[in-house]
Amino acid sequence: MPLRRLTAGALCALAFLSSAPAASAGAPPFPPSPPAAPADGYRVPPAGEDRLVIVVRDGGSDRVLEGSYALDCHPAGGTHPRARAACKRLDELSRYGRGPFTPVPPRSDCTMIYGGQATARITGSWAGRPVKARYSRVNGCEIARWNRLRPVLPDVGH
Repeated sequence: MPLRRLTAGALCALAFLSSAPAASAGAPPFPPSPPAAPADGYRVPPAGEDRLVIVVRDGGSDRVLEGSYALDCHPAGGTHPRARAACKRLDELSRYGRGPFTPVPPRSDCTMIYGGQATARITGSWAGRPVKARYSRVNGCEIARWNRLRPVLPDVGH
Protein backbone atom coordinates (compact mmCIF):
# COMPACT_ATOMS: atom_id res chain seq x y z
CA MET A 1 0.00 0.00 0.00
CA PRO A 2 2.72 2.60 0.86
CA LEU A 3 4.40 1.91 -2.49
CA ARG A 4 1.15 2.67 -4.35
CA ARG A 5 0.84 6.05 -2.59
CA LEU A 6 4.43 6.90 -3.41
CA THR A 7 3.94 5.91 -7.05
CA ALA A 8 0.68 7.86 -7.31
CA GLY A 9 2.34 10.95 -5.81
CA ALA A 10 5.25 10.72 -8.21
CA LEU A 11 2.91 10.36 -11.20
CA CYS A 12 0.88 13.41 -10.10
CA ALA A 13 4.05 15.48 -9.74
CA LEU A 14 5.28 14.34 -13.16
CA ALA A 15 1.94 15.20 -14.77
CA PHE A 16 1.97 18.65 -13.16
CA LEU A 17 5.52 19.39 -14.29
CA SER A 18 4.95 18.19 -17.84
CA SER A 19 1.81 20.35 -18.21
CA ALA A 20 3.62 23.55 -17.14
CA PRO A 21 4.50 25.88 -20.03
CA ALA A 22 8.10 25.76 -21.10
CA ALA A 23 10.24 28.74 -20.24
CA SER A 24 11.49 30.74 -23.21
CA ALA A 25 15.16 30.44 -23.98
CA GLY A 26 17.32 32.67 -21.83
CA ALA A 27 14.48 33.82 -19.57
CA PRO A 28 14.39 32.71 -15.95
CA PRO A 29 11.58 30.22 -15.18
CA PHE A 30 10.30 32.41 -12.32
CA PRO A 31 9.87 36.16 -12.02
CA PRO A 32 12.86 37.85 -10.43
CA SER A 33 12.66 37.95 -6.67
CA PRO A 34 12.71 41.30 -4.88
CA PRO A 35 16.03 42.42 -3.45
CA ALA A 36 16.82 40.72 -0.17
CA ALA A 37 16.27 42.79 2.96
CA PRO A 38 19.38 43.58 4.98
CA ALA A 39 20.09 41.33 7.94
CA ASP A 40 18.79 43.93 10.42
CA GLY A 41 15.35 43.89 8.77
CA TYR A 42 15.38 47.56 7.77
CA ARG A 43 13.42 48.44 4.64
CA VAL A 44 14.10 51.71 2.83
CA PRO A 45 10.69 53.18 1.95
CA PRO A 46 10.10 54.75 -1.47
CA ALA A 47 11.04 58.40 -1.89
CA GLY A 48 8.49 60.91 -0.67
CA GLU A 49 6.85 58.49 1.74
CA ASP A 50 8.52 59.87 4.87
CA ARG A 51 7.51 63.42 5.72
CA LEU A 52 7.11 64.73 9.26
CA VAL A 53 6.33 68.05 10.91
CA ILE A 54 7.93 68.52 14.33
CA VAL A 55 6.70 71.27 16.65
CA VAL A 56 8.75 71.94 19.81
CA ARG A 57 7.48 74.27 22.55
CA ASP A 58 8.58 75.57 25.97
CA GLY A 59 12.17 74.40 25.90
CA GLY A 60 13.15 77.14 28.32
CA SER A 61 16.70 77.54 27.02
CA ASP A 62 18.38 79.43 24.20
CA ARG A 63 20.04 76.30 22.84
CA VAL A 64 16.75 74.45 22.44
CA LEU A 65 15.35 74.53 18.95
CA GLU A 66 11.82 75.75 19.54
CA GLY A 67 9.48 76.13 16.62
CA SER A 68 8.14 74.10 13.74
CA TYR A 69 10.34 72.01 11.46
CA ALA A 70 9.68 69.92 8.36
CA LEU A 71 11.64 66.68 8.06
CA ASP A 72 11.76 64.71 4.82
CA CYS A 73 13.65 61.42 4.65
CA HIS A 74 14.78 59.22 1.76
CA PRO A 75 16.33 61.60 0.72
CA ALA A 76 16.93 63.77 3.79
CA GLY A 77 15.71 67.34 3.57
CA GLY A 78 13.27 69.91 4.87
CA THR A 79 13.82 72.69 7.40
CA HIS A 80 15.02 70.47 10.26
CA PRO A 81 18.54 71.66 11.22
CA ARG A 82 19.91 68.11 11.49
CA ALA A 83 17.81 66.37 8.82
CA ARG A 84 20.35 63.73 7.84
CA ALA A 85 21.10 62.68 11.44
CA ALA A 86 17.39 62.75 12.33
CA CYS A 87 16.48 60.49 9.39
CA LYS A 88 19.29 58.11 10.29
CA ARG A 89 18.01 57.88 13.88
CA LEU A 90 14.44 57.21 12.73
CA ASP A 91 15.74 54.48 10.44
CA GLU A 92 17.62 52.90 13.36
CA LEU A 93 14.47 52.86 15.49
CA SER A 94 12.16 51.50 12.77
CA ARG A 95 11.62 47.77 13.05
CA TYR A 96 8.79 45.53 11.91
CA GLY A 97 5.92 45.74 14.39
CA ARG A 98 7.49 48.59 16.37
CA GLY A 99 7.84 52.15 15.20
CA PRO A 100 9.93 55.01 16.52
CA PHE A 101 6.83 56.89 17.76
CA THR A 102 5.44 54.26 20.13
CA PRO A 103 4.03 55.84 23.30
CA VAL A 104 4.93 54.78 26.82
CA PRO A 105 2.68 51.80 27.69
CA PRO A 106 -0.12 52.55 30.15
CA ARG A 107 0.58 51.61 33.77
CA SER A 108 4.34 51.72 33.26
CA ASP A 109 6.43 52.12 36.40
CA CYS A 110 8.18 55.43 35.80
CA THR A 111 10.47 57.41 38.04
CA MET A 112 8.96 60.66 39.20
CA ILE A 113 11.67 62.86 37.73
CA TYR A 114 10.54 66.09 36.11
CA GLY A 115 12.53 66.92 33.00
CA GLY A 116 11.09 70.36 32.34
CA GLN A 117 8.16 71.81 30.51
CA ALA A 118 9.34 71.12 26.95
CA THR A 119 6.74 69.48 24.71
CA ALA A 120 6.81 68.27 21.15
CA ARG A 121 4.31 67.09 18.60
CA ILE A 122 5.18 65.03 15.53
CA THR A 123 2.68 64.57 12.70
CA GLY A 124 2.94 63.31 9.16
CA SER A 125 3.79 60.00 7.55
CA TRP A 126 6.55 57.48 8.27
CA ALA A 127 7.02 54.20 6.36
CA GLY A 128 3.60 54.62 4.78
CA ARG A 129 1.77 55.03 8.09
CA PRO A 130 0.27 58.16 9.61
CA VAL A 131 2.10 59.64 12.59
CA LYS A 132 0.47 61.64 15.36
CA ALA A 133 2.68 61.60 18.46
CA ARG A 134 3.07 63.85 21.49
CA TYR A 135 6.15 64.11 23.69
CA SER A 136 6.80 65.64 27.09
CA ARG A 137 9.34 65.29 29.90
CA VAL A 138 6.99 64.82 32.86
CA ASN A 139 8.55 61.59 34.21
CA GLY A 140 11.45 59.21 33.69
CA CYS A 141 9.68 57.15 31.01
CA GLU A 142 8.73 60.22 28.97
CA ILE A 143 12.24 61.66 29.34
CA ALA A 144 13.72 58.37 28.06
CA ARG A 145 11.24 58.32 25.16
CA TRP A 146 12.22 61.90 24.24
CA ASN A 147 15.95 61.18 24.54
CA ARG A 148 15.63 58.03 22.42
CA LEU A 149 14.39 60.21 19.55
CA ARG A 150 17.30 62.66 19.61
CA PRO A 151 18.32 64.34 17.21
CA VAL A 152 14.78 64.34 15.78
CA LEU A 153 13.85 66.14 18.99
CA PRO A 154 16.31 68.63 20.47
CA ASP A 155 18.55 67.86 23.43
CA VAL A 156 16.90 69.64 26.36
CA GLY A 157 18.62 67.61 29.10
CA HIS A 158 20.28 69.55 31.87
